[in-house]
Amino acid sequence: MPTTESDPLVAGVAAAELVAELTADHATVATAESLTAGLLAATIAGVPGASSVLRGGLIVYATDLKHRLAGVSAQVLEAEGPVAASTAEQLAVGATVRCAADWGVGLTGVAGPDSQDGWPVGTVFLAVAGPDGTQVQRLALAGDRWQVRRSAVRTAVDEVLLRVRALRGQ
Repeated sequence: MPTTESDPLVAGVAAAELVAELTADHATVATAESLTAGLLAATIAGVPGASSVLRGGLIVYATDLKHRLAGVSAQVLEAEGPVAASTAEQLAVGATVRCAADWGVGLTGVAGPDSQDGWPVGTVFLAVAGPDGTQVQRLALAGDRWQVRRSAVRTAVDEVLLRVRALRGQ
């Protein structure tokens, strides 16, 4: 069977590169995940040696947990909702702070099958917080629920890897 961008094996290869890069930098990562429900942390944890870089993860599927566990502001959740760029940004920062990590990843979005709060299926906000600041992206991912979640994980791994390498000047 051919692999695709959202194939878990492809994400696993990128995750192995990420673990190697973080290990070389003596850096750590943590996640705060909504729509992916821990899939990103599990993908990283599937790599041998991940225990030296993966600090932990917060599964904040419910809106109230985004506030209580990850520290997303109640005002942001009220004004902008759980699926928003500012929510993803605060998830990433919250993962970094709450798990005492160098890098934090926040993922929130709509995996389907139905739209949510006016956002179409496949809308994902990905934020990466690190020593060089926090960056947020809005993604429009295709596919069914599982494909959207896997694509979000693959994109998140790629983005952290890109940022880690850029910080090192590679």
